[in-house]
Amino acid sequence: MLQLIAGFVLPTKGEITYYIEDKKIEPDAMFHYVSYCAPYLELIEEMTLEEFLHYHFSFKKPSIPISTMIDYIGLHHARTKLIGNFSSGMKQRVKLAQAIFSETPLLLLDEPCTNLDQSGIDLYHRMMQEFGKNKLVIVASNDSNEYAICTDKIQVSDYK
Repeated sequence: MLQLIAGFVLPTKGEITYYIEDKKIEPDAMFHYVSYCAPYLELIEEMTLEEFLHYHFSFKKPSIPISTMIDYIGLHHARTKLIGNFSSGMKQRVKLAQAIFSETPLLLLDEPCTNLDQSGIDLYHRMMQEFGKNKLVIVASNDSNEYAICTDKIQVSDYK
């Protein structure tokens, strides 16, 4: 469902129409308005953390400076290390940062706490409290800890 909303895959039936403040958005322009985080998305492992974030934010507007971002997610010590040498938890922190710190009105999170230890889960909750307020956030998860921040909950099984 998140991939359909993001425009990554096309629906086999019907169509998806995007509007922001009554303005129709073409599907090929949706990437300007959507941030996406999922454990299966790949990072460019041949880049350092700083290089990757600078590259990512050449396409999206950051909500805070990249150096502040790196400090916020607790990876200052790894800022010049290749992402390929990161643990799975460190990579998930980077994925969360590139999505949550992008100034987009829509934030899609697919199992956002995958590979995170308790300090990473606490970080996720802080990030959402501080940076998820002025966005439409959709969290896809079976773990109530990941969607506890959500005010409305939809059980997809109710619509099958």
